[in-house]
Amino acid sequence: MMSLTRWFGVTESDADRDPAREQADIEAITEKSLLMQANAADKQHRSMCRGTHASGVSVRAQFEIFDLTVGHAPELAARLARGIFAKPRVYPAVVRFANADASINSDFKPDVRSLSFSVDLAPGDMAGAGSSRQDFSMQNATTLPINDSPAFVATIKVLTASNPLAGLWSLTFKDKLRVVRTLALAELQAQQKIRPYQQLRYWSTVLFRHGPDEVVKFSAIPSPDNPARPLQKSNRQGLQDELARHIREDSRLSWFDFAVQFLDTGKMTYWGKTRDADFWIENASVEWNEAEAPFHRVARLTLLRNSQLSMEASEATYFDVTGNSTPDSRPVGSINRARCPAELASRRARAHAAGQRSQTVQ
Repeated sequence: MMSLTRWFGVTESDADRDPAREQADIEAITEKSLLMQANAADKQHRSMCRGTHASGVSVRAQFEIFDLTVGHAPELAARLARGIFAKPRVYPAVVRFANADASINSDFKPDVRSLSFSVDLAPGDMAGAGSSRQDFSMQNATTLPINDSPAFVATIKVLTASNPLAGLWSLTFKDKLRVVRTLALAELQAQQKIRPYQQLRYWSTVLFRHGPDEVVKFSAIPSPDNPARPLQKSNRQGLQDELARHIREDSRLSWFDFAVQFLDTGKMTYWGKTRDADFWIENASVEWNEAEAPFHRVARLTLLRNSQLSMEASEATYFDVTGNSTPDSRPVGSINRARCPAELASRRARAHAAGQRSQTVQ
């Protein structure tokens, strides 16, 4: 089984990885991401929008950091209370719920759902942060289907090929297996029961620093009492409209407990064996078992009443977990290194397209 998973792209050790290839992969990922973004717009005869998570709704919220000295042993409290979580505080936030696809589809098309939010930092809160905010991005699946940059570039080459079958055939045998595994996992993740955004649980899927010597994943865990009405499947924007209705009409607003999961190489196992830190950091499609590495609640994200952003403001909103991070919260791992340049290029392309539309209108 070990050799089989290695063939399908999971790397067992640094010896299996090819750091020299990564920069070329990142450049190809950026190029193909822009192509996929443009293709999605052309196919739907619309202007360019986000490269992924194209359709969504944005609202305002508050992000409350808990007093972590309460209810935790001192050693655990000290591990948790780092970076933005170092002291109790309430921050303003902007949240966007969305569908993962690059195309604007019906909300009832099977898809992964996402929750992304930005937290506005007060001056002096985070010495040396280099940013006035901290961003988070999560989806309602525990892992990414794309394992690392080789899987990323192989998959996006197939997805952007004029003939996907020919694109797949042109790959090496190992890259073919990477693509098959990625697409199978993506399809499996998309086939979830469709539920309102405010009742889903979300995971960061990829890793972030937590202070100078810890690595973590995040999860946003919904309150079991988050209210919602039955979804109207005749409405293409049923999920988005239900979220908008909720913050406009319901007396109780939804909230999510925000939790941290520590990388614990001494307890976490893959196929019954412990692995080194790089294994867990570099393989984004490998799940961290919560029974071995539990989540610890450190904050609460609460939606605010009557706070839906206008369409224009929502379109202008973006999230950048690399650019908008603190020294204690930088993203790590192959996928994070690969996606940052592609997301930046995608955002610039969208801004350029919006500028051209504005000039045309004038």
